[in-house]
Amino acid sequence: MFKITSAQNPQLKAAKKLKDRKGRDSSGDFVIEGYRELSRAADVDVHTLFVCPDLYLGSNEGALIDTLYKRGATVLELPEDLFRKLSFRDRPDGLFAIAKQPNKTLSDIKLSDNPFLLVAQGIEKPGNLGSILRSCDAVGVDGCVVVDRCTDIYNPNVVRASVGTLFTVPTVETSSDELFAYLKEHQISIVATTPDAKDEYTNVNLTGPVAIAVGTEQLGLSDEWLNAADIKVRIPMRGQADSLNVASATTLMLYEVLRQRSI
Repeated sequence: MFKITSAQNPQLKAAKKLKDRKGRDSSGDFVIEGYRELSRAADVDVHTLFVCPDLYLGSNEGALIDTLYKRGATVLELPEDLFRKLSFRDRPDGLFAIAKQPNKTLSDIKLSDNPFLLVAQGIEKPGNLGSILRSCDAVGVDGCVVVDRCTDIYNPNVVRASVGTLFTVPTVETSSDELFAYLKEHQISIVATTPDAKDEYTNVNLTGPVAIAVGTEQLGLSDEWLNAADIKVRIPMRGQADSLNVASATTLMLYEVLRQRSI
């Protein structure tokens, strides 16, 4: 383990650039911060790990650090003041890793006998995308496909809000056209969520191969996706608001699929 004591260290400077999308895109790297997140990144190529023992919250950090070291990560120890300046969090826990972006494709998704996918179109807020991934993990979807991306799936806030489930749910970025062809090839029905739908989401059959499609926070799904949908559903709203937060709506839809398949 090497110790860094200067804020001018080049590895430290390079790590700070990953807070911005430009830095992530140019380097092909991204940040995984936090014990829970790192412990779920078993298949990710972590090549650098900054640690600060004074900030550890538990007693298992040593074992995780040892595992990452044996996988080839360079471990660098920082004093608390430098680590806090590096961290993207208000309450860091002493673990800050840099990894290569996996950049998975549709072929990396292993479809089950009864395929179950989530399609996220144009999601703008990293926190919402992270929360969606957490729900995807909870219900056991085969994969999450991001189209027309407005936020980078490797944004630190996506990783944080997902609590590391970005690494447990096969997550792919692709174009709408490519995904339409993929869904048609595998005979997966597109289920579009829209407030203009006739049927409520609990009144349609979701037991077959489905791709639940959700859209942007303000505008919902595009006309392209609404026109391509095999099934359109709405979530009943009894108050003044006309829609739920996209992450909340997604969770309802995913659990309805799970409920119907469990009957």
